[in-house]
Amino acid sequence: MPLPQKKRWKSMAKGLVLGALFTSFLLLLYSYAVPPLHAGLASMTPEGVAPCSPAPGEPETVGPANSSVGECQPRRDIVFMKTHKTASSTLLNILFRFGQKHGLKFAFPNGRNDFDYPAFFARSLVQDYHPGACFNIICNHMRFHYDEVRGLVPPNATFITVLRDPARLFESSFHYFGSVVPFTWKLSGRDKLAEFLEDPNRYYDPNGYNAHYLRNLLFFDLGYDSDLDPGSPQEYFDESLVLLKDLLCWELEDVLYFKLNARRASAVPRLSGELYRRATAWNVLDARLYRHFNASFWRKVEAFGQERMAREVAALRHANEHMRRICIDGGHAVDAAAIQDSAMQPWQPLGTKSILGYNLKKSIGQRHAQLCRRMLTPEIQYLMDLGVNLWVTKLWKFIRDFLHW
Repeated sequence: MPLPQKKRWKSMAKGLVLGALFTSFLLLLYSYAVPPLHAGLASMTPEGVAPCSPAPGEPETVGPANSSVGECQPRRDIVFMKTHKTASSTLLNILFRFGQKHGLKFAFPNGRNDFDYPAFFARSLVQDYHPGACFNIICNHMRFHYDEVRGLVPPNATFITVLRDPARLFESSFHYFGSVVPFTWKLSGRDKLAEFLEDPNRYYDPNGYNAHYLRNLLFFDLGYDSDLDPGSPQEYFDESLVLLKDLLCWELEDVLYFKLNARRASAVPRLSGELYRRATAWNVLDARLYRHFNASFWRKVEAFGQERMAREVAALRHANEHMRRICIDGGHAVDAAAIQDSAMQPWQPLGTKSILGYNLKKSIGQRHAQLCRRMLTPEIQYLMDLGVNLWVTKLWKFIRDFLHW
């Protein structure tokens, strides 16, 4: 029998107070475990030490090798600015597999699965960082700080990110993060998203805890102030992967994917025309950013060639379908309760298990067994497979499991 609204609110409030106490405890432990930051971000590389200069005896990681005219070499130095709720976990899996395949050096966070988000990125947050350290791939969640990131990768590193229609992103973020944004607790209606968009300024507090999740999240993730005065689209993920493959000079196998971290359909109400317009207006900075890069995307498609694009997208989808039949038990994603192997269980939002996952087929030929498992492994488990220290994330999971959050 569901709790009355008042009791449910009290229960949530008690849980969040307890969570805050645990979080404070974790931060205290973290402050002892991690060396202190310097006072200013720009001063974090000691004077006289060049950024990204390999230690004596280490191989130089300077990106693609020289190539003759008409040829290209795979790019291996990549900064992926992992934005929230943009299918970025799917692209992250692609980068994990590529780096693992080629023995590349990742810059991973220390103790958790992000770089102390939502604080700005600082290079001292990187696991095993030392002045002059040089990495091939940076790809975990962060709030972007160009100078700090720039000093960790070779000069010719490729910077990439994923953008999504801002109204759709806001809808997804609202449902995924809403329970940890206190000002949403004032919403009492059945459709909290619609109620919020009726008069967002009534509820929104830019200085509120976790408020960044519910306005211009792309802009915030990319390091900008999401509350600056700013004065039915489709997404083209496959076409974007084809352009990425061409940019990085990768093989088709390198960009194969299964959709990871997706919500079940019943948890994804679609915005109506008017609510879509309001969500776009509320996230106007993200909307302008998206329109700018959407236009540049189509210029790149034209330069690539429409017919060539159609052929390569068809080849990618055919290869993905081939891998789906080989790898996935039942051929489709399933609810969390139906996932048989805990190693395949994705991280869930607080208070609900709405994220789908997969069951790996039990009989897969030796040729595809490793690729299938890597393609289906969720982000947290893949980070552990790659040797990342996730003690904070593990402890938080233990607390959540104990409290049934």
